[in-house]
Amino acid sequence: MLKKFFRIFVPAVYSGLCIGIGGMVYLNCENKVVGAFMFCIGLLTILLFGFNLYTGKVGYICQNKSAYIGQVAIVWLGNFAGTAIMAGLCKLTRNAGKLTGTCRKMVDVKLNDSLLSLFVLAIFCGMLMFIAVDTYKHHYEKKDTMVTVVAILGVVVFILAGFEHCIADMFYFTLAGAFPKAFPALIVMTLGNAVGGNLIPLGQNIMKKLND
Repeated sequence: MLKKFFRIFVPAVYSGLCIGIGGMVYLNCENKVVGAFMFCIGLLTILLFGFNLYTGKVGYICQNKSAYIGQVAIVWLGNFAGTAIMAGLCKLTRNAGKLTGTCRKMVDVKLNDSLLSLFVLAIFCGMLMFIAVDTYKHHYEKKDTMVTVVAILGVVVFILAGFEHCIADMFYFTLAGAFPKAFPALIVMTLGNAVGGNLIPLGQNIMKKLND
């Protein structure tokens, strides 16, 4: 049982580290477009090495048995641990002051937003992340360049559109020292990402039943 837990948890921690790296480079870039593209290294690394990312797993809840929800919860915890480790390490570097200051301004905007707004923005992010991950899953072995393009664009769009990615926000909230105040917002974003991630699979199931 414990071995099974760590088999899910450890790759999830690595995903959190990867997203944290993406967050660090984004905060370092004055140009938001450049920063959004650079952030993509996080998701691409996760996809290539098969790490566990909450927003890459949650979209398959409707296609799996109820036990899968428990696995996704473990992934969420592992992602949280990884982003927290990355934020802690970031605070030990010479860039800590600049990054923390920039991060706090961004976090203040999120925490002054309504929970409904955060939920809706998280839904859109969840949709984009499912599209990116599912495209990779079905096209990577075919050496289809669309895989990389869709994965990159999915990340770039959710960042530039201001959509909420709960794992990235774990990193930002931790770096800004926003917990425990930020927990309600994080939970709402987590649920929003889950709803968004399952919209397309549910739509596919509905269309399939209508066509039968």
